[in-house]
Amino acid sequence: MNTEQRSIFENTPILTALQPAPGESILDVGCGNGALTARIAASGAITTGIDLSEESIAQALYNYPELDFQTADACQYRTEQRYDAVFSHAVLHWTSDASAAIQSMYAALKQGGRLVTEFAGKGNTAIILHAVREELLARGYTWESRNPWYHPSVGEFSSLLEQHGFRVLYIQHTDTRRPLHQGVRNWISSFAQYLFYDITADEQESIMEVVEKKVEPLLFHEGHWSLDISRLRVIAIKV
Repeated sequence: MNTEQRSIFENTPILTALQPAPGESILDVGCGNGALTARIAASGAITTGIDLSEESIAQALYNYPELDFQTADACQYRTEQRYDAVFSHAVLHWTSDASAAIQSMYAALKQGGRLVTEFAGKGNTAIILHAVREELLARGYTWESRNPWYHPSVGEFSSLLEQHGFRVLYIQHTDTRRPLHQGVRNWISSFAQYLFYDITADEQESIMEVVEKKVEPLLFHEGHWSLDISRLRVIAIKV
């Protein structure tokens, strides 16, 4: 990556960092409703979007019937086509097997093809998750298997990419605060099926009340809640 490319990657949205070109074949892993895939296609690139959610793929096909969308698991995806680039936004932190997902993306790329991705990294939403874990342990529950997210460090993810044949050109970790308009309790409850799957509704409410009070000094300022966000941005080449 030259100096100009590095500057573009550091200072622009991840989609711009992809720099899609007319005629390029690009695979969007975890395409959701297809909005970003359509923006890539608008550059003249030839796109394919995949997502595990049948509902999301149905919505993508409804919104953009002229584009190629497929229901597929990123951890198991295989195709005879080889792409110039693989793009993935806000998806890998949800993967059940990061190693398998990377293998799939590597297999989908042409030699010299690029992977451009951004997802949640180490420390993401750590303030709330630490408070939830602390309260669960205090009540005699275990924490194992509750956290649904994969939040690797720079070193962990770089090593994983290299183990599977990628050369990492750039990886960046950033920490920011994002407004949390729905409040802490509603944010926690939206993930209750993971965090509290074996806990009664009444006790869940009790836990969330305690957690909200614990994190308030750190996440509530001037009448507004915020969320601590950590992101990894990566560009790597198949070698």
